[in-house]
Amino acid sequence: MHRATLGDSDLEVSTYALGAMTFGEETAEPEARTILDAYREAGGNHLDLADVYTHGLSERIVGRWLADRGCRDELVLASKVRFPVDDPDGPDGEGLDPTRMERALEASLRRLGVDHLDLYLAHAGDPRTPMADWLAAMDGFVRAGKVRAVGVSNLRGYQLQRLVDLAVAAGSTPIAALQPQYNLLAREVEWEVLPCAREAGIAITPWSPLGGGWLTGKYRRDRRPSGATRLGEDPDRGVEAYDTRGGEARTWDVLEVVEDVARTHAASMGQVALAWCAAQPGVVSTILGVRTLAQLEDNLGALELHLGDAELQRLDEVSAPPTPHYPYRLFDEMDAARLSS
Repeated sequence: MHRATLGDSDLEVSTYALGAMTFGEETAEPEARTILDAYREAGGNHLDLADVYTHGLSERIVGRWLADRGCRDELVLASKVRFPVDDPDGPDGEGLDPTRMERALEASLRRLGVDHLDLYLAHAGDPRTPMADWLAAMDGFVRAGKVRAVGVSNLRGYQLQRLVDLAVAAGSTPIAALQPQYNLLAREVEWEVLPCAREAGIAITPWSPLGGGWLTGKYRRDRRPSGATRLGEDPDRGVEAYDTRGGEARTWDVLEVVEDVARTHAASMGQVALAWCAAQPGVVSTILGVRTLAQLEDNLGALELHLGDAELQRLDEVSAPPTPHYPYRLFDEMDAARLSS
């Protein structure tokens, strides 16, 4: 599996990361260990965790696997902090207060059985804590040798730029990675967030590249989901909700094109969606969120899929979200006119 540098750091990560959000809840520990083995065997080295995933159990499962396999030094371990964790190992509350962040980091290290994380991310912003305070805390973790690089997830464009400016002004550890939701059904981050990241040299590591399963083709316009799928168990699940995404004509238009491209390559729809995501500018490591070994094996098939320029353009066109006239479309039109004159 190809590897690339994670932003302004010395970390090299594989094209696809393995997300551990399902471990301990949707995926029992024995299968989680099988998935981890298969991912490592395929050449993957980037494991994405968070303390909130199954309230610490996901990190414990990975920690036990690391201890048994003795492969810690082969991997880039990433975890995140921000949301409340119902775990006696702490910390209490939620947010990015520096004291809470320190307790959260120590708890993650204990669960994983390691002395440092390669990448530590703020899982989202915190309106109650000044950005400069939690940025300074993360820089302190790096200086203490407990973290090698830092990143962020789920920020607005102006927040990311503010964070970059604060890091430069303070001479602190630069932001190495941005983890946004990004897929053929959720491209609005292209308006502000992704250009900001690329301009700052921040690696983009998307989550939900399959749109919560939508882009695999498992859901149909005329049949509400049921059974052992995310929406079968919870049709109202967040941004993936059946009535939300399924109520948009654009969703079905995108799925139709994805299916057609997949048929051309004798590939799965999920592989097409992953290949599109991995091909986007600035994307360094795309996070696979799987529940079963079969899903991982299908996802990894995207490594052999190479989409042509015409296919990428076709996918871009059908999935483009409606652009608000102001400020985005107006400014695009003004820039285009200026460049053509």
